[in-house]
Amino acid sequence: MRPLRDITRSLNMIKQLANTFSKVGLNAFFFLMIGAIFLAWLYPTVGIAESAFHLPAIAGFGVSVIFFFYGAKLSPESLLHGLSKWRLHLVVQLSTFVLFPLTILAARLVFPNYFATNLGLGIFYLAALPSTVSSSVVMVSIARGNIAAAIFNASVSSILGIFITPLLMSGILEKSQPDFDITHTILLLCLQVLLPVILGLLLHRKLGPWVSVYKNTLRNFDQLIILLIVYTSFCESFSDNQFQSFSIAEIFKLAVMMLIFFLVVFALMNQISLWLGFKREERITVIFCGSKKSLVQGAVMGKVLFPDQAVLGVVLLPLMLYHALQLMAGSTIAKAMGKIKDEGEKMMEKEKVV
Repeated sequence: MRPLRDITRSLNMIKQLANTFSKVGLNAFFFLMIGAIFLAWLYPTVGIAESAFHLPAIAGFGVSVIFFFYGAKLSPESLLHGLSKWRLHLVVQLSTFVLFPLTILAARLVFPNYFATNLGLGIFYLAALPSTVSSSVVMVSIARGNIAAAIFNASVSSILGIFITPLLMSGILEKSQPDFDITHTILLLCLQVLLPVILGLLLHRKLGPWVSVYKNTLRNFDQLIILLIVYTSFCESFSDNQFQSFSIAEIFKLAVMMLIFFLVVFALMNQISLWLGFKREERITVIFCGSKKSLVQGAVMGKVLFPDQAVLGVVLLPLMLYHALQLMAGSTIAKAMGKIKDEGEKMMEKEKVV
């Protein structure tokens, strides 16, 4: 009986630890992503393009499937209905595609040598990406913000990013990669990303209910493809010795930089929302949607924007750190804001009773 009690106690401890990590935004996907990088370090030859398993090609096919089902779950009616909050949407999109890149360009003027590296390229790539969908909506919900506006902004941001992200990256990539062709890149993105989205959107009425029923399965598929992209990219990077000069101190320094970056943009969006006189619910939507960046689109678009997969592994590192930190910091702030809202409502109810 004692071994059984020990096993039960151990399982309970693991469950409590998982719940603790989940509360600060560190879910199973985050640890699987770390595991994929570790696996790439152990077995780099398995995931490279020359491997007999053809994993990079499978990941490329998975990208189109992800965006097809993304289009299938988009409702054209809800997108049109969401246009009424145009001031809020404009602020969020300007934050995503203008404020972020300008902040990094300002930092680049101060630290020109650092941003001349592939890590610096990765930081600017992070700034040029669209907002994430799921975590933005979840955090807006927790903080008691405008959920409908959050869904609209995250969806529109993902579509705009197909065009805006490569345009923002074109100037830097033309300098760092002499063979970079913006026309060819946008064409590939249209074929791999935009066309599947449009096909999915056209089939929304037929596939929408099915996608809704199997949304958890589709989310698991999305995460599997992202893990595959991360694994194959890091396999190429490790095979090419891209991380040979990296130290733990440098990665920690990069993580601190990403956290500061998130908090600066978060604070700026909050202040801009106050200046524009947005209501509390709208302000929450602005600060959470405007401060997020999409790991999903960063990974899938990176396969097209960075043909050299060895470079892509390094480029994705700032994004993965930012992704983890935006979940931890964002979920903590969202829960605090939601708690304040709940306590305020309770106080109002007590005053009515009195």
